[in-house]
Amino acid sequence: MLGPSHPLPARAAPATPGRPYALGVAILIDPPRPEAHGRRWSHLVSDTSLDELHQFARSVGIPERGFEGDHYDIPEERYASVVAAGARPTPARDLLRALQASGLRMQKRRGDKGVARVRGIRFADGTTADVDLIRSDREADEARVFAAMAFVQDDAGDFAVVFSVRRGQWGSPGGWREPGESVRENAVREIREETGLVVAGDALQPRGYERFHGRSAGGLWREGRDLLQVFRVRVPGRRPPLTTELDDTSDRRWMTWAELERECSDQFWWALAAAVLSPPGG
Repeated sequence: MLGPSHPLPARAAPATPGRPYALGVAILIDPPRPEAHGRRWSHLVSDTSLDELHQFARSVGIPERGFEGDHYDIPEERYASVVAAGARPTPARDLLRALQASGLRMQKRRGDKGVARVRGIRFADGTTADVDLIRSDREADEARVFAAMAFVQDDAGDFAVVFSVRRGQWGSPGGWREPGESVRENAVREIREETGLVVAGDALQPRGYERFHGRSAGGLWREGRDLLQVFRVRVPGRRPPLTTELDDTSDRRWMTWAELERECSDQFWWALAAAVLSPPGG
């Protein structure tokens, strides 16, 4: 979750109407078709680069909330202007093939929302992975979950955060799933061990998940066990005391949203945090 995970380059010069985008990357759009809310929508994709897709979207005034992890949803009334700006009209099947061939396709369940894809993250143990950040109010497939974490908030909306010795960073409590644990048991244990706070498993609210694509050997993720479940949970009171049972964290404290953003917005997971915690503290 970093935010945003794909910073937009400077605005490009306008493209010639009806021609591929000026920077040479093909921006494709399929014809509008009925999908949601009684409206007709098109899909806008790049065959090469998410950065260029974001840049094109910004140049024609498409809001970031229209991004779905690998494409932008474009309402029918914007189709002609987007084509005039340089997007290439493409049949839906050909657009999907191009997206799949590009490696930019983000697989997700219907109803889940892709937030970002973060490439080439190097972790403290030396392993490297690409990570998809996906927002969802449904729990991920338990058989695929290797770890869990939780955004823990008090009655005022402040966040319990811990400083990881291994990573050298602030973040929410969480960690690897132990043998025999359910995903919720994993999250409850990590919260207790790292903050001293006791929460009930059924109080955890699923807010999304991270999907890991390993680029190197090692790491606890692997094919078929590649998801980190993200929860949100409230604890009663105002900033209850925080303690720890283990030595894998060196500090713990309550932070406001502004403090959390200052300390964590450069981390890979921030885009998901910003998505699931909006409005801040709500």
